[in-house]
Amino acid sequence: MSNQLSTRLIAGVPVPNTPLITKALSLAEKQMDPIGYRHVVRSWIIGNLIISRLPPTQRSAIDLEAFSIAAILHDLGWSHNPELRSHDKCFEVDGANAARTFLLREADGKEWDKHRIQLVWDSIALHTYALVAAHKEPEVSLINLGISVELLGAEFGKQSAGQALVQVSQEELDGISREFPRTGLKGHIKELMCGFCRDKPDVTYWSWVGGFGERYVEGYSSEGKIAVDLLMGGVKE
Repeated sequence: MSNQLSTRLIAGVPVPNTPLITKALSLAEKQMDPIGYRHVVRSWIIGNLIISRLPPTQRSAIDLEAFSIAAILHDLGWSHNPELRSHDKCFEVDGANAARTFLLREADGKEWDKHRIQLVWDSIALHTYALVAAHKEPEVSLINLGISVELLGAEFGKQSAGQALVQVSQEELDGISREFPRTGLKGHIKELMCGFCRDKPDVTYWSWVGGFGERYVEGYSSEGKIAVDLLMGGVKE
């Protein structure tokens, strides 16, 4: 793995440019709704912007191609394609599995060993779990951070991860959003999460997604199904 990758400018930000990244972008655009596709592209660009402001020693240790693949494919579990979207796994795992399948099919096996593929899998599977991702490899934690900043803004990122790590401005994020508009994002996320709660509720009870079911989906209830109920009702003494 080398960090000496060619780059191109997107929304004024230099981003890695490799044939595999181009294929990942094509896959995401094909499999996702336009709103979701624009979200993953913004996440990728913002993540690279954050990385570009890191000290050189930190920046040079990051696998930028693996980071880019994970950022671009992190929400393949939002796809409506039944080949990507399971009936019994959370969307994060569906996305991670789809990314692994993509890499096994498209990547050079000499450059992508099982550990590098696992890095992408972990980055996607944990992208909504900041308390875990923060203690994994930098690619994993930066995927979570870049997505969080994309969704919630620069100030949220600075408060949660520190200004030393998040040296980007809201003005820069707004410029990226002008190139890849955010219109409809909040409603799209709500629709998707409520759909998961209706279609495969068993994988939502223990996750943050279940909150959408409790608030918005008629008949949805996690009562008796979450950890406190199972432990207090089932642990033997």
